[in-house]
Amino acid sequence: MSTPDFNLLLTLDILLTEGSVARAARRLQLSPSAMSRALSRLRETTGDPLLVRAGRGLVPTPRALALREEVRRLVQDVQAVLRPDETLDLPRLTRTFTLRTSDGFVESFGAALLAAIAEEAQGVRLHFLQKPDKDSAPLRDGRVDLETGVIEASLGPEVRSQALFADRLLGVVRGGHPLCNGSITARRYAEGRHVIVSRTGLEGDAVDLPFLPPGLVRKVDTLVSGFSSALALARASDLIATVPERHTQNLRDGMFSFPLPVASQVFTVSMLWHPRLDADPAHRWLRGKLRRVCTG
Repeated sequence: MSTPDFNLLLTLDILLTEGSVARAARRLQLSPSAMSRALSRLRETTGDPLLVRAGRGLVPTPRALALREEVRRLVQDVQAVLRPDETLDLPRLTRTFTLRTSDGFVESFGAALLAAIAEEAQGVRLHFLQKPDKDSAPLRDGRVDLETGVIEASLGPEVRSQALFADRLLGVVRGGHPLCNGSITARRYAEGRHVIVSRTGLEGDAVDLPFLPPGLVRKVDTLVSGFSSALALARASDLIATVPERHTQNLRDGMFSFPLPVASQVFTVSMLWHPRLDADPAHRWLRGKLRRVCTG
């Protein structure tokens, strides 16, 4: 059985609407001869003349009249399927989005994001997932809907991204720590006891290292996997934690934060997603909410 040519549906719809090969050709931007060939194919396919000459014009056959409304409906249905989906009924939306974020992001932005979502779509739930690495595979295979983080060169080209905010590193110690008194110099900072964040457990993979000056040597006592753990240890000891300012705003309550006395780079935190969700109305709405919460 031969595969039907669905382009003929659109051609037939235009022909039946215009009642003229020449006018139909102009609407479809075809030559009159190409339109005549298309009409011949339609006649062969349906086994009916469809349009016959009457004086100087063409009139539809009874079969063509019977097909007219059905063909019009089919063409409209196909156009609706191919048209970008702009419909989004937020009060009726029921969906769970998985967000993979760095440690501290939920504490700083999670509550505001949940409140913003609940204002419009109470059927939407968020699943916050800890981000243990930079692997973009969870985005590609659909396990994660949205991710936040600093874009690196290793990020796959198939991942979309949009900047959320700029951040910088701070030093943080407990109240009453020796660094709370006197000038904080690069030497005092480097020679203090440090807790650093490393997802691999290796000092050379510390997450803050790319933003610190090359050659900086710190006395590292402890390694942890996240910012909240680093701050919890610093809060209860003489350890110095180096953490992002905005990511850890709520986690640093009651602690002493100070600008680093060494040159450090400002970095951009972005949201990332897979292109298959780019045009999804609900996903676009979620991205807009996250962007407003982070920039607000």
